[in-house]
Amino acid sequence: MRITVEIDAGELRRIQSLTGQKKKSPAVSEALSAYLRQMERRSLIDKALSGGTDYPMTNEELEARDVYEAR
Repeated sequence: MRITVEIDAGELRRIQSLTGQKKKSPAVSEALSAYLRQMERRSLIDKALSGGTDYPMTNEELEARDVYEAR
């Protein structure tokens, strides 16, 4: 989908630098995707910490299965 947005030139350069993209559109697209993933992770973490999930395994069980990887 094409849209027109105004982005500060300095911020766009930072986005390009951080994403490693030379072209503007791919840089903005990658930054947006990264932002959405981050917000989804944050939402899941908040939900888990507030007891809003019903995940059946404990932290100890996950670690015993060697499934958990901190990033």
